[in-house]
Amino acid sequence: MTYPTRNLAYGLSFLAGVFVLGVIGYLLAGWNWSDAVYMVVISIFTVGYGEVRPIQEEGLRGFTMGLIILGCFSVIFVSGALVQFLMEGQIRRALGDRRMSAELKKLNKHTIICGYGRIGRMVAADLKAGQRPFVIVDKDPRRLESARESGFLTLEGEATEESVLLEARVIRASVLATVLPSDASNVFITLSARDLHPDLMIIARGEDPSTERKLLQAGANRVVLPAHIGAERISHLILFPESTELITDSEKSHHLQEELSDLGLELEEAVIPKYSPFAGKSIGEFECLHSGNVIVVALHRKDGGTELRPKRETLLSVGDGVVAVSRCTNLAKLLVC
Repeated sequence: MTYPTRNLAYGLSFLAGVFVLGVIGYLLAGWNWSDAVYMVVISIFTVGYGEVRPIQEEGLRGFTMGLIILGCFSVIFVSGALVQFLMEGQIRRALGDRRMSAELKKLNKHTIICGYGRIGRMVAADLKAGQRPFVIVDKDPRRLESARESGFLTLEGEATEESVLLEARVIRASVLATVLPSDASNVFITLSARDLHPDLMIIARGEDPSTERKLLQAGANRVVLPAHIGAERISHLILFPESTELITDSEKSHHLQEELSDLGLELEEAVIPKYSPFAGKSIGEFECLHSGNVIVVALHRKDGGTELRPKRETLLSVGDGVVAVSRCTNLAKLLVC
């Protein structure tokens, strides 16, 4: 609890205590409930309407005088605490906006995350863990408040507007990730960002698989389909549970993937579909056709068993899982073309 908030709570408690004490005092003097409450209210707030009943007793007069003094003091205290509480919020907001603006101006080679939903939260957490500078752009104040509580740099606004992207220093950014749940918004943001920064790396989220082509045409470098990735992950866990765990969960493999990523390579796994032109052909033929783009490092047979570093003469069969190192291409697409 902040200092102004604590003062306001203390003031309201004191005012409530004076009110209750005053009512009890008049009730003990023989007044009815309505007269007692009315007398306390006009005394505390010094309205000056006059006494509800003639007060002749010295003790009751002294009690009334004390009630007026304590009531005035409590009202003044509460009024001051309320002003302090309101002013603190305005000052904090102004200072926060100024600090955010200053930090935005310092950004360079940073990442812009458009949208702070489920995916945006995970991306931000990973970038923070990797000590990568980034700014979150979202139009929802509640989401941004949550992001600020996590210590993230934020910018409130509609990312589809060029002025907001410019304020997020898109000209100096190295990567923009648009992860909004709306495909139309992601396409529009991609178009705007590509127009403002031709060399910007743009990673876009797509919900409908048909949107992938539109996002690529709009200027996205990479398109991520969360639903497709999730389904693919589940199917791999079903088909090749051991190999999937080996590729994605082991610590050594994690470091390997980071090193490969630095070289522009990726470790991928894909299942050979029945319509693949490589079904029945050798690994050597597959690698030669995609010369320089893919190297098969393991083969998981559909009937069980894993062949590490398979020979080039090894034949591929429908349903086999191919684990390969590729040059940032989609292995599943390479197996069908």
